[in-house]
Amino acid sequence: MRTYTPKPDDLSSDWYVIDARGARLGRVATEVATLLRGKHKPTWAPHAAGGDHVIVINASELDVTLRKAEQKIYHRHSGYPGGLRSESLEHMIERDPARVVKKAVKGMLPKSRLGRSMLRNLRVYAGAAHPHAAQQPETRVLPGGSTTGTNAG
Repeated sequence: MRTYTPKPDDLSSDWYVIDARGARLGRVATEVATLLRGKHKPTWAPHAAGGDHVIVINASELDVTLRKAEQKIYHRHSGYPGGLRSESLEHMIERDPARVVKKAVKGMLPKSRLGRSMLRNLRVYAGAAHPHAAQQPETRVLPGGSTTGTNAG
């Protein structure tokens, strides 16, 4: 069987808006990663960048459990001795909520130049306003219906 490679005429990119208000971080990130990779299209190929542009709004209003907000720690290192810096999810959402969503999506994309090019098609905003109205983005509802509330079980 030969590897399917989409032709440039087959590739098209749409624009989608995802509202993260009240949604779980992982659910938002998986849906965004699927759209960025183009896995929802019949022309998907793992070695081709045929994904869409995604705009995530209301990133500051993600639904994160209190336990996860306190216990999840993000680390970064400056490269110098003693340069390890740690920050909790709770503090990072207050400081820069867009970075939380971008880091979650980045972990779900390929670790190559293809994945980095896909990540450039992601725009995340803390509030409800975004400057991409000219692209006429289509609103995308997260699968699974209601994402707020408690588990009944």
